[in-house]
Amino acid sequence: MSQETLTGTNLSELREEYDKKVNETLPNMAQDSDGWPIHLNHCFGRVVLDNTFEDEWYDHVDGRPAYENLSEKKLHKAIDIADIMIEEGKPTVKKLNKNSLRWRDKL
Repeated sequence: MSQETLTGTNLSELREEYDKKVNETLPNMAQDSDGWPIHLNHCFGRVVLDNTFEDEWYDHVDGRPAYENLSEKKLHKAIDIADIMIEEGKPTVKKLNKNSLRWRDKL
C-alpha cells in the first residue's frame, strides 16, 4: 500500500527512489570507481541526510529509518543530493562528505 500526501505525491515511491540510490546505486558506483572517500551505504545515507539538513541529521529526524520519517520537501532534497552525487561523482562525494564530517566535528 502506498502513502500519498494530500496533494497526491506518492511518498512510498519517493522513499523507494531514495533507498535505491543510497543503498544500491551510490555504493555500487563507489566500488567500481577509483578513490571515492566513502563506499558503504550507511556512509552515503549519512552524507545525503547531513547535507539535506546542513547539520547532523539525527538532530532533525524522529524515528528510524530516517528516510521513512522525512517530510516530502526534505525527501525531495535528499534525492536531489543523491542525484548530484551520482552525476558528478568523486569530487562532489568528497565535498559533501567533508561537509558532513565538519558538522560532526570530525575534521
